[in-house]
Amino acid sequence: MWSRGLLQTVRSSSRQAGVLFDVDGVLLRGRSVIPAARRAFRKLLDRDNNFLFPVVFVTNAGSCQRHDKAQQLSRLLEVQVSPEQVVLSHSPLQTLDDFHDKCVLVSGQGPVTEIAKTLGFQKVLSVDQLRVQHPLLDMVDHNRKPDLSSFPLKTFPKIEAIILFGEPIRWETNLQLLIDVLLTNGSPGRAYEVPPPAQLPVLACNIDLTWMAEAPSPRFGHGVFLLCLESVYRKLSGRELQYEALLGKPNLLTYQYAEKLLRLQNHNHKISTIYAIGDNLMTDIYGANLYNRYLGQQHAAMTTPTKLVAQGTGSHVTEEALVSSECRSILVCTGVYNPRSPPPEDLQLDQDLVEPHHLVEDVEAAVDLLLQRESI
Repeated sequence: MWSRGLLQTVRSSSRQAGVLFDVDGVLLRGRSVIPAARRAFRKLLDRDNNFLFPVVFVTNAGSCQRHDKAQQLSRLLEVQVSPEQVVLSHSPLQTLDDFHDKCVLVSGQGPVTEIAKTLGFQKVLSVDQLRVQHPLLDMVDHNRKPDLSSFPLKTFPKIEAIILFGEPIRWETNLQLLIDVLLTNGSPGRAYEVPPPAQLPVLACNIDLTWMAEAPSPRFGHGVFLLCLESVYRKLSGRELQYEALLGKPNLLTYQYAEKLLRLQNHNHKISTIYAIGDNLMTDIYGANLYNRYLGQQHAAMTTPTKLVAQGTGSHVTEEALVSSECRSILVCTGVYNPRSPPPEDLQLDQDLVEPHHLVEDVEAAVDLLLQRESI
C-alpha cells in the first residue's frame, strides 16, 4: 500500500514517526464509527491514499483473526488496512513457541481453536469440546445437560496449559471447567487433588476491565472475567492464580511487536517517535508510558546486553538495535476515560505511567497534534 514516492520520502527522511491506534473507544463504539475517526484518517492519507506515516492498529480484541479485523477497519474507516497493520491481543502468542507442541485448553468466543492453530499451537482443545467430553461437569444450566448416549466420548490427552483469549459467552461454564482443569492438574475427569497440584501454565490475552461499546457506560471486559477466575481459584485452592504471561496492552511484548510492524512499513528503518493513541488509562496510556520508559532504558544501556522484564506481565523483552527514541501517549475522551472516575484504588499503579503525554478531545485532535509536532 506504500507508493514509490512515499517509500523514497521515508528513506530520505532522518526522522520518521509511527502511529499506534487503539480501536474501541478511539475509532469505534461497538459497530459504529466515531465521526472524528474518518476525518482523522483523511488527514493521514496522501493524494494516492497512502498513509503519511507507518500505522498499526493495536487492539485488545481477540475473538477474530487479523485479516477479519483488517477487513472490518477498511470497511468502516474507508481506508485500506492490511492484516500486517493489525495487532490483536493474542498476536504475540506466535512468539511463545515453547507452548506450541503442548496440549492447550482455549477459552473465549469466536473461532478460538482456529486462531490458536493459526498462531502455531498444534494440540488445541476448546471449552465446548471439553464439556462434551465430560458432560457431567457443567451443571449450572440443567437444560444444557447433554444426553450421554448421543455423544460418543473421545479420549483427550492431558491438558498441559490454558490460553484465555477473551471473555467467553457462558461465564459459568468456563469458570467451572477451567477450575476443574486447574485443580486436577489437567485431567478434569478426576476428583480434585488434595492438596492442590502445582498450577498449570496460564496465558491470558487482554486484561481490560472494561471497554466502550454503544452503551453510555463501559462494558465488562476480559479483565473482569479474570478477576472472577482468580477469586474462585483463590477460594478453592488457597493460592493466588499465577500467569505464565499476560498479553495485549499494556504488556511490553505487545508494543515491541507493534514497533516491529511499524519498522517493516518503514523498510526496517528506525521509527523516531511512536504516537500511541488510546482511551484507557490502565491499558493504552499505562502501556505506552511503560514502553516509553523501556525505550529510555534501552538507549541508556545500548552498549550492554540487556534483558528487561515487564513488571507484572511475566514476559521477557530483549534488546533490539533499532528501538525508537520515544513513545508518546495520547489520551482521547471518546471512550473509557472519565476524569471523574479514577483507576481502582486496589491497583498499585505507578502514577507517572497513567499520566498521558497529551490529552485531547478525540482522534482527529490527536492526529492534528501529531501532524503539528511532525511539521506536516
